[in-house]
Amino acid sequence: MPIAHQMTTVQFELYGYQIMRSMGVVRGIIVRSRSLIGTIGASLQTLIGGNITLLTELCEKARGDSFDLMLQHAAQLGANAVVGVRYDATEIMQGVTEVLCYGTAVVVEPKR
Repeated sequence: MPIAHQMTTVQFELYGYQIMRSMGVVRGIIVRSRSLIGTIGASLQTLIGGNITLLTELCEKARGDSFDLMLQHAAQLGANAVVGVRYDATEIMQGVTEVLCYGTAVVVEPKR
């Protein structure tokens, strides 16, 4: 069963829930590159200044995909929540970036 986004937090506790069991570290990794058209479009946007929407959208998509993969990994382990969620990004080569989303998969129950 998929883990709902509201069952994730950057904190190490989930408000209103008690952690019953830790399933360990889970992660989602995405490696993305810019297309030639995207690179040209982003270069043109830098001439105007402000938000470079093409790159913003690429980054948002990569973060969202890595987050979803992390949730899938947690669900495969039997978790129903993820705490301590973090992101990291590394440029692997020119125009190619790895986005990592990780956290601790846990089983939680509502506090009584």
